[in-house]
Amino acid sequence: MIATAKRLFLEDGYQATTLDKVAKVAGFTKGAVYSNFRTKDDLCLAVLDEIHGERAAEIAEIIAAPTAAARLMRMTEWAERVVGDPDWTQLELEFSVHARRDEHLRAALASRLDNIVGMVGAALRATGDLDTPMPRDEAAVAVLALGVGLGLFRAIDPGIPVAGMISALRAIAGSSSNG
Repeated sequence: MIATAKRLFLEDGYQATTLDKVAKVAGFTKGAVYSNFRTKDDLCLAVLDEIHGERAAEIAEIIAAPTAAARLMRMTEWAERVVGDPDWTQLELEFSVHARRDEHLRAALASRLDNIVGMVGAALRATGDLDTPMPRDEAAVAVLALGVGLGLFRAIDPGIPVAGMISALRAIAGSSSNG
């Protein structure tokens, strides 16, 4: 059910995807969907959790590279492939705007954002060869903000290079060289 919802949310967007449509495409009754997810918001949060988990695993592989230079190379390759994916970016943006006026939903997204920042911060702390010129938690927020901002730009114009983000990451990491 989550796989079907993920595909529909990414293809059609949050607003256009209904629980009825998810149920029908997944081969379930609407009641079966409601037995697992109280609302469409809850289903979308589960989809976003899955996407974020996939991205976290990809970032963990990047962080596992043996040197800062290798991590930056892997990050560049990953960013070229992932940052600005129009479907993912649209879903994140559409759902965030939807959540803006719902205190409960904003709190749920804020909690997830805190977890993501925490994971990025932990990844930065785990790399002993970095000498960040700012506290690691601030660096984590900066890294995430760079990715989100570039993602929005690249969703509009995929030709925008990731080089600026990589240079900023290099500066955040305390490395002035290209390698």
